[in-house]
Amino acid sequence: MTTARRPALGGLADLEAENALLLAIVEATSSGPEVEPLAAAVARLIVEATATDVCFVHVLDDAGRSLTLAGATPPFDAEVGRVRLPIGIGIAGWVAAHGEPAVLVDDKHADARYLPIPALRGADYTSMASVPMTSDLAGLVGVLNVHTVARREFTARDIRLLTSIGRLVAGALHSARLHRRLAARERAHEQFTEQVIAAQETERRRLAGDIHDGISQRLVSLGYHLDAAAGTLRSDPAYAQQQLIRARELADITVDEARIAVGGLRPPVLDDLGLAGGLSSLCRTVPDLDCELDLGDDRLPEHVEIALYRIAQEALQNVQKHARATRVELRFAVRAGTARLEVGDDGCGFDTGPGGFEARDLEPDAPGYGMRSMAERAELVGGTLTVSSRRGSGTTVTVTVPTP
Repeated sequence: MTTARRPALGGLADLEAENALLLAIVEATSSGPEVEPLAAAVARLIVEATATDVCFVHVLDDAGRSLTLAGATPPFDAEVGRVRLPIGIGIAGWVAAHGEPAVLVDDKHADARYLPIPALRGADYTSMASVPMTSDLAGLVGVLNVHTVARREFTARDIRLLTSIGRLVAGALHSARLHRRLAARERAHEQFTEQVIAAQETERRRLAGDIHDGISQRLVSLGYHLDAAAGTLRSDPAYAQQQLIRARELADITVDEARIAVGGLRPPVLDDLGLAGGLSSLCRTVPDLDCELDLGDDRLPEHVEIALYRIAQEALQNVQKHARATRVELRFAVRAGTARLEVGDDGCGFDTGPGGFEARDLEPDAPGYGMRSMAERAELVGGTLTVSSRRGSGTTVTVTVPTP
């Protein structure tokens, strides 16, 4: 194959042309906080200014485990959001993993790193250059790829210019990702607040019904029995004694119901035994599981203890309902200014990938939304909840909360 005479990136008219390109990219990066429009604008500018045929902007996901196509020149802009590459896979994945540029002049299929992506029609393009997009603040943000139909020798100056562009874009993309994540958190908090309010109203109605149908009715019945005992105390002592016995039974039942109602509002065991005692008590509510406890006796602010108790409560309920486990480990400790709660089981598990995931990243209607709800509860006290699991190897839910 003959080498096409296309201008190299360093063969622009002069240094002013390169500066004009960088200025245009700076203007594009300041146009708004959205990731995809920014990546699309940068891709168009790079193709126009570097005499390449297509450009792909792959952005690192929030978990740092894969790249997602966030911007591309037509006709590949329709694939934005659909193409994902794990770190280390494909040329872009290799560049992300090693933090080094990669250049393939021809015969891409002979390179062990190359991974054909049918949607991106790699066979239509001969040469490519791939550079990491990094910033001093965020580190690796993504990978920038350019391709040419004709054979192209990418020079060292070409790579330096692409790398400079990548660094310019990285800071803006990092800010855009933070903006998107913050907006998603705000939406999640709004949804969670709505759910909390709805749950509170539902709980109030349930509690009101329990008090009306249970406690208040028993108190009325208790009054009848006491009145009957008072009226027959002298005329029929045996009958009066029966009424008092019945009244005592009703009083005991009413006290138990009142305790249950109060426990639904706030776990009284925390007042009596502290968080460690409360967690230990929770384990006794799952008799079908062998519980292993490792609980420190540190005390935390009241709202933090309630949050951790409720998270552990829901996690244990999930183990009972879904994990098909025989053993659960419950650990709590405070070290180096951080409270850490772990609930792990030996159940069926599921695939979360290396390092697990932060449960709040789940979509509201996705499986495991209960986990995301627990994560929101953790966030309300300034903490983070992560879930790690492998199919057949159990699941571990971990909560970390900074302590004063």
